[in-house]
Amino acid sequence: MQRSNKDIWVGLFVLIGAAALLFLALQSANLLSLSFQKTYPVTARFQNIGGLKPQTAVRSAGVVVGRVESITFNDKTFQADVVLSMQSRYAFPKDSSFKILTSGLLGDQYIGVEPGADEHNLQAGDVVTDTQSAVVLENLISQFLFNSAADGAGGSGGAKPK
Repeated sequence: MQRSNKDIWVGLFVLIGAAALLFLALQSANLLSLSFQKTYPVTARFQNIGGLKPQTAVRSAGVVVGRVESITFNDKTFQADVVLSMQSRYAFPKDSSFKILTSGLLGDQYIGVEPGADEHNLQAGDVVTDTQSAVVLENLISQFLFNSAADGAGGSGGAKPK
C-alpha cells in the first residue's frame, strides 16, 4: 500500500489537535501552569488548608501573583506548610497576611494576600505565620446546628410567669 501525502498531513493535523485538547484540559483543571516569570519561594503556615491543592493561584486584589508549589505537614508545629512560588515582579511587605479564600459559594479555593505596611519586603525562604485558615463548611453547619439545639433546650431558662 502506498501512503499519499494527504494521509500524512491529516495524521499530523489530528496529532496537533489532540495535543491542543490535552493542553487545554490540563490548563483548565489547574494541573499545568506554564510560566516563564522569575519566582521566589515563601512558606506560609496554616492550621487548616481545607481543600487547597498544589498549583492553586495566589492572588492579591484579584490578580494572580503566584502559585502554590507544594503542601506538607510539619510534625513539629502540627501545621500545614504551604510553599508559595511568588512572582518576582510583585514585592509584598514582610507583615503581609495570607488567607485561604473561596471563589464563589462552593468554588475553588485560592490564597489571598493582604499587603502589610512593613518597610522590608518578603525574601526567598521567608516563613509567614500571619495566616487565616480555610473556612470548612461542615464545621460551620455543625456549629450552627449545635447552637440551635442548645438554644432550643435551654432557651426559656426561667420560671413560667403566672
